[in-house]
Amino acid sequence: MKRFRQIYLLAVRECKMFLRNPIYISCMVVFPLLVMFFFTSLMEEGQPTEMPVGVVDLDNSSTTRSLVRRLDAFQTSHVVAHYPSVAEARAAMQNNEIYAFMYIPKGTTECLLSSRQPKISFYYSMTTLLSGSLLYRDLKTISVLGSAAVGQATMRAKGYTDGQIQTFLQPIRIDLHQISNATTDYNDYLSTVLVPGVMMLFIFLITAYAIGTELKFRDSHELVRLGGNNIWIALIGKFLPHMLLWLALTFGYSFYVFIVMGFPHPGGLGMIVLLNLLMVFSSMGFGIFAFGLMPSLRMSMSVCSLWAVLSFSMAGAAFPVMGMDGPLQSLAWLFPLRHYYMVYQTCILNDFSILDAWWNVAALLAFMLMPIIVAPKMKNALLTYVYIP
Repeated sequence: MKRFRQIYLLAVRECKMFLRNPIYISCMVVFPLLVMFFFTSLMEEGQPTEMPVGVVDLDNSSTTRSLVRRLDAFQTSHVVAHYPSVAEARAAMQNNEIYAFMYIPKGTTECLLSSRQPKISFYYSMTTLLSGSLLYRDLKTISVLGSAAVGQATMRAKGYTDGQIQTFLQPIRIDLHQISNATTDYNDYLSTVLVPGVMMLFIFLITAYAIGTELKFRDSHELVRLGGNNIWIALIGKFLPHMLLWLALTFGYSFYVFIVMGFPHPGGLGMIVLLNLLMVFSSMGFGIFAFGLMPSLRMSMSVCSLWAVLSFSMAGAAFPVMGMDGPLQSLAWLFPLRHYYMVYQTCILNDFSILDAWWNVAALLAFMLMPIIVAPKMKNALLTYVYIP
C-alpha cells in the first residue's frame, strides 16, 4: 500500500504541474489534435484531384479535341488553359500555373489516318513526385488512346468484329488486384504513419522535458524523496498521468481513423490496441533513456527531436528501406517509428500473423525497457547534478 500511495502522490503532483505549465496542455493535447485533423483532412479525398494541365493543340482537329476532352475527364487532370505555343505553356508551368501540358503538333490527325506515326509530346513537373507521377499516367494513357481510337475506326471500316479489334489493340488483358489499399487512398497509407510519427515526436520531447524541468526548477530531490528514494517508483508515479493521456490520444485517434473514417484494418481491433500500447510505452522509454544518457534538458530534447525527425525518413513509408544502402538499412532498426510501421503494415493492414513481425515487436519492447540501462545514472543526476542553462 505504501508504494501505491507514493505513486498516487507523485501522479497528483504531476497533474498539478500540468495545470501550472501551459506547455504540457499545448504539446500533449492541442497540437496532437491539430495534427490528427490536419493530416486526415488534407488527404480526405484519397488522391490529388483536378490538378491543372495545359494543352498546346496546333492541329485543332476533331480527333485532337476529343483527346483533350478525354484528358479533362480524368479525375486527377483538369485542362485549365490552351496555349498557342510551347514557350508560353512552359512559362506557365515554370510559374506554377499548371503542372503539365500536352503538345499536339500540326498534322497529327493526318499522320494518324495515314499510319505515319505522329509524335505527341507531354511535359510534366517532377518537383512534386506525387503530382508528376499521376499526371504522367494520365498523359501516357491519353497518348495510347489516341492511336487506339484511330486504329479502332480503321478496323471497323475494314469489317473486323469488336472482339477481333479488342484482341488486336489489347492482346493481353490485365486483371489488377491491389491488396489492402484497393482504392490507392493516400490518406489510408500516409496518415497512419505521419500522425503516429508526430505523436512519437511529442512523446519523446515531453518525456525528456518533464524530467529535465525537475532539475531546472530544483524539484528533483523532492521527486526522489516522494518516491521513497526508489527511482522506479519516482518514474512510475511521475509518468503515470503522461501514459494515461498519451494512451487516450492514441486510442482516440485509432477510433477516429479506423471506425469513423473507415480506414482498412483487416488485422482487427486487438492488434490496433496492442500496437498503440507498444507505441506509447516504447516512445516514453526512449525519452527517459535519452535523458538518462545525457542528463541535460537541452541535450536530451535535442537528441529526441533529431531522432524523431530522422524517423520519418528511416521508417520506409516514403522510400523503401530495402532500397537504401546497407548501413542505412541497419540504422533503421534504431528508430521506433520504423518498427511501428512494420507492425502496422504487416499485422493490421495486411492481416498477417504477429509472428511475421515478431522482430519488430521485440524491438519496440526493447525501447520500452531501455530506461533500465540508465536508471542508476539518472538517480544520481537527479540528486547531485546542477542545472546549467
